[in-house]
Parts: sequence; structure tokens; C-alpha cells
Amino acid sequence: MYAIVEIAGKQFRVEKDMSIKVPLMKKNVGDKVEFDRVLLVGGDKGTKIGRPLVEGAKVKAKVIENGRDKKILVFKKKRRKGYRVLNGHRQHFTKIQIEKVSG
Repeated sequence: MYAIVEIAGKQFRVEKDMSIKVPLMKKNVGDKVEFDRVLLVGGDKGTKIGRPLVEGAKVKAKVIENGRDKKILVFKKKRRKGYRVLNGHRQHFTKIQIEKVSG
């Protein structure tokens, strides 16, 4: 069974025992989280599509890690003007382990 879940404004396809990186959540390692913004649930019995959400569907997960991704470099340049700017940032993330998909 799989589901498409909206987490922090982004959509993720999740399955049981899957681990994914999502935008930073204010949770500690080991905390349980529950997502109720489920857009689609699919499995052996068919597919349920929400309008816009699937009624009664939930995804339960556990926080594994909070961290920062690799540095992303942003380079801007205008030709023949001598204008060059190099910036970078590291995005914060939360890694979660999907424990249960119900729908």
C-alpha cells in the first residue's frame, strides 16, 4: 500500500518502512508524527483519489534524524560587465521513517 502525502507544502510518495527527507519539522529524534493531508491511497484493493483529500486516511511516521543537506552553490554572472556573485546555502531537513499507511 502506498500514499501520496502533502508535508510542508510538498508532495511525497510513501510506502511502509520507507525513509524520506522532508523539510525541517520542529520535532525531536524518536518522536511520532501523523500526517492527515493524504491526497491519494493505492494498493491491491484499488486506488482512492481525494477531492482534495482522502477522508479518514492517515500516515504515521517516526523521526529518525534532523540535519543539513550538502551545500548548494548559486552563481550569478552578467557577461562583459565583470559582475559575478557566488552564494550558497545548506537546507535543513528532517528524515522520517514511515511506519503505517492507512486509508
